[in-house]
Amino acid sequence: MEEIPSQSIGKDDENEMAKEEAAVVHGEPLQDGNLPPKVESAVEILQEKVTKQIIKEGHGQKPSKYATCFLHYRAWTESTQHKFDDTWHEQRPFEMVLGKEKNEMAGLAVGVSSMKAGERALLHVGWELGYGKEGNFSFPNVPPMADIIYEVELIGFDEVKEGKARGDMTAEERIGAADRRKMDGNSLFKEEKLEEAMQQYEMAIAYLGDDFMFQLFGKYRDMALAVKNPCHLNMAACLIKLERYEEAIAQCTIVLVEDENNAKALFRRGKARAELGQTDAAREDFLKARKHAPEDKAILRELRLLDEHDKAIYKKQKEIYRGIFGPPPQPKPKPTNVLVSRTQIQINEFWVYLSAIPGHFVEIGTCTGHFVEINVTDAGKWKL
Repeated sequence: MEEIPSQSIGKDDENEMAKEEAAVVHGEPLQDGNLPPKVESAVEILQEKVTKQIIKEGHGQKPSKYATCFLHYRAWTESTQHKFDDTWHEQRPFEMVLGKEKNEMAGLAVGVSSMKAGERALLHVGWELGYGKEGNFSFPNVPPMADIIYEVELIGFDEVKEGKARGDMTAEERIGAADRRKMDGNSLFKEEKLEEAMQQYEMAIAYLGDDFMFQLFGKYRDMALAVKNPCHLNMAACLIKLERYEEAIAQCTIVLVEDENNAKALFRRGKARAELGQTDAAREDFLKARKHAPEDKAILRELRLLDEHDKAIYKKQKEIYRGIFGPPPQPKPKPTNVLVSRTQIQINEFWVYLSAIPGHFVEIGTCTGHFVEINVTDAGKWKL
């Protein structure tokens, strides 16, 4: 397998597709998954017990019998709207070989066989093609004779004549299949087909799941990581462009669990965090990335942008506080104290005008001994 070349984090790369400065493309995030989505498209009858409504159009061909399909789905019982399965939540695509699916997945397989790669649809499946008359009382928990609603997204599929599932492949076959998907994703990324590129990356990652990686050692593990980690990083790059920053952070974090010093993972996670306003966490990621790539201009640029952002925020806050509290109070002039002999002024605790001090007026304090304290001010004439 070809070694991945080391390149600047901010530059384009055939294998890892940095292209950070390309125009943002707005994607369509998934709907809230607690309840089935509301869909207004036309209802298509696939079989007597299976109907379909398209949520998002797909592309290309439909899978044939024995194709290995990779999909995400959520499932609810139709009567109670109880969600009993969600592969999106588990962040692990489901693998189905059409024609070799389990009995309880028969209705789901009918729907998947009618879909194109990238298509998302709502399926209504009768209990006869679901968990049947008895239901299922282990996991997932489905009551007897329960009609099912599926929200399904077909990530992609492999046309294999024998219907060979991942579990039946050798390590070399699985890594090779994943690498082909990665390269397909890279080509789509270059064409700015971000959603389609992510589907290819996700299929590649599905070949290299945790259960498979746990069994690998030595050169096979290195070969698998050389495919898997770039797929996560490329997905992060797509998600940043689609402004799905939380998901981008999750993809980068997967890589950092395996390789805590991966500069590209740190850089892209920092970018996503910066976009979410998490400036302290973003700066921490950029500084770590700079330790491993001290000359990289993209990292230095992001750190400079963060500094400028912080200065702008400080200046704005300063102006806001000035508007709230007004200008700082000016100190009042302190009165000048003069001690006058009691024999010269025979007066106690009232206002008096002293002609001996032109333009000034005097406040008489309490007499002490032979002297009285007089405060001289400029306040206008005071009455006797």
